[in-house]
Amino acid sequence: MDYLPIFLEVAGKRVVVDGGTTVAARRVERALNAGALVDLFDPEPAEEVRRFIGHERLNHHARVPVEADFEGCLVAYGASEEPDRDRLLHRAAKAAGALVNVADEKAYCDFITPSVVEREPITIAISTGGAAPVIARILRARMEAMLPAAYGRLALFLANFRGRIYEAVPNGRNRRRFWENLIEGPVGDAFLAGEEGLAEARLKEDLSRGSADLKHGEVWLVGAGPGDPDLLTFKALRMMQHADVVLYDRLVGDGIVELVRRDAERIYVGKKANEHTLTQREITDLMIERAQRGERVLRLKGGDPFIFGRGGEELEDVAAHGIPVEVVPGITAAAGCGAAAGIPLTHRDHAQSCVFITAHGAGGVLDHDWTRYARKGQTVVVYMGLNALGELAKRALEQGVEADMPVAVIDNGTRLEQRVIIARLDEIEGQVAKADLPGPALIVMGHVVTLYGSLGVKGSQSEGYAMELRAGATL
Repeated sequence: MDYLPIFLEVAGKRVVVDGGTTVAARRVERALNAGALVDLFDPEPAEEVRRFIGHERLNHHARVPVEADFEGCLVAYGASEEPDRDRLLHRAAKAAGALVNVADEKAYCDFITPSVVEREPITIAISTGGAAPVIARILRARMEAMLPAAYGRLALFLANFRGRIYEAVPNGRNRRRFWENLIEGPVGDAFLAGEEGLAEARLKEDLSRGSADLKHGEVWLVGAGPGDPDLLTFKALRMMQHADVVLYDRLVGDGIVELVRRDAERIYVGKKANEHTLTQREITDLMIERAQRGERVLRLKGGDPFIFGRGGEELEDVAAHGIPVEVVPGITAAAGCGAAAGIPLTHRDHAQSCVFITAHGAGGVLDHDWTRYARKGQTVVVYMGLNALGELAKRALEQGVEADMPVAVIDNGTRLEQRVIIARLDEIEGQVAKADLPGPALIVMGHVVTLYGSLGVKGSQSEGYAMELRAGATL
């Protein structure tokens, strides 16, 4: 982050705007809306600027500014599009101790003017740090469409109750939860539906209970999907913004963790082969302990928590302690990685069924019946099998699975660093060893693998023998 995002109070303070352009009009408008005393300098301002002349807090000077004009100003905007005027403004305003912003001259800017979405009194500012202003404008347009105008009125409505809420709910964490429940619960729903009287009645009822309903903790078991932050569900994102403490796995990408509420406590509990930050028992005990303190505990898992995520095991003990639980499904690795790699798990001509299995159980590598799984018309998806790939292939071959069975290993599926290795069953171990994949990885076995690279899916780059498999593999 190259710029510190702040909102500056300018009410009653001098702001200088030099220029008569469209940009100058926007600067004048923002400053006046914020309560500033504006001095506008330009001999012949354009019509967009002239419409502000006559405003009680604007003084128009029909000339170019001189150094003395910047004494006592808090902010100086350069919007003349004339290099000599910009240089004078920057030099004189800095000498006067003002903050300076000159349009399209980054070297003359102490700050950047963001794109703004206003829902009075709510203001949302969007900036790309000067890198790509068009993106900021596009995002502003999207947010304008997404954010109902009534949210501003809701903020003004709730402001009338701030003092009473502070008295009724003195604890800071409980007070934040109380506010969230108001805005996203029955009170907010009633107000946004136009029923202000009902909203007020519900709010007063909540105030009469105070923090009585806020002392019980909860556990939220949330699927984070296969790695791409864009594959999070809206509900998962909402809960990530409300949690008090977050326990997250190794399979949860950094981009996803960054979406967690800034002041939530984050605890890494990731596990990989022979390296456990916390044991499963310790993770479950920690969830129970924090929920019993009255905290909202978010257990964030890669993929879907109920598909080889051990979510059911964790919740058995949590539920036994009488702690409320909510489960939010996520896109499981099989669906996400298959789609990202362009390998359909089912296809009318190649696979009419699909089986999900895990390579590992509590006692190590599982002894699967491969003739039951790896057969014609069926896709097999193997979770947590990268480190045991050689053993899995060996056992499958020993049980009679064809050596030319097509296999795909999808490493870091759905992420920018995704790689896909394609080979026959009897050669896949060697190909993966040469690729030195870091994991996490998913294994897909079956004739659908021969479709890899043929469906036009963006971002698919083959490594291995995809063309050979499409031409001659049988199943």
